[in-house]
Amino acid sequence: MDVVVENLPLFLEGFWTTLRLAVFSGALALVLGTLLGACRVSPIPPLRGLGTVYVELARNTPLTVVFFFVVFVTPQLGLRLPFFPSAVIALTIYTAAFVCEAVRSGINSVGVGQAEAARSIGLSFNQSLRNVILPQAVRTVVPPLINIFIALTKNTSVAGGFFVAELFNVGRRLTNGHATAVTPILIGVAVFYLLITVPSGLLAGRLERKVAIAR
Repeated sequence: MDVVVENLPLFLEGFWTTLRLAVFSGALALVLGTLLGACRVSPIPPLRGLGTVYVELARNTPLTVVFFFVVFVTPQLGLRLPFFPSAVIALTIYTAAFVCEAVRSGINSVGVGQAEAARSIGLSFNQSLRNVILPQAVRTVVPPLINIFIALTKNTSVAGGFFVAELFNVGRRLTNGHATAVTPILIGVAVFYLLITVPSGLLAGRLERKVAIAR
């Protein structure tokens, strides 16, 4: 494990980049996915169609293809961004589709009577969704969202193939320079990923228990 200790600053730099990728893209995916989830249950057909098309396209497209489009195709269309923001955008586009489905499932879990009661007192669809349905759906949505964000953390490794010095990219570079220490390097990479995913998994377990009690 000497190679890990000697290159600890590189591991920490990669860990920090991975963490920032996960946090930034996770926050943006949460906002975009929630808006798309609202579109999916909207009474307006074009909005429902927009949400459905987005989810089907993003969810069935490999993440590597999304990265390739954002990093290499969009500059040809006049949008040139550094590699880190491009990686955040690609991860956001991909993850938002899964967030959308989690939000839609949570909304559908709320009893129909709640929406009918909201309409009976004169609330619009937007008001009903914001003030009545979404607050009740949160308890159902939060646990699967955490699982989505755990998957997002692991998906950040794809950014390493597109010039972002995240954790997996650091590990790959070190293995190229230390061919006899591949196993310790990969163990080090795995440990740093676990520093993000294990606490997230524990948080998901606690939230699931709280939701079960609340029900």
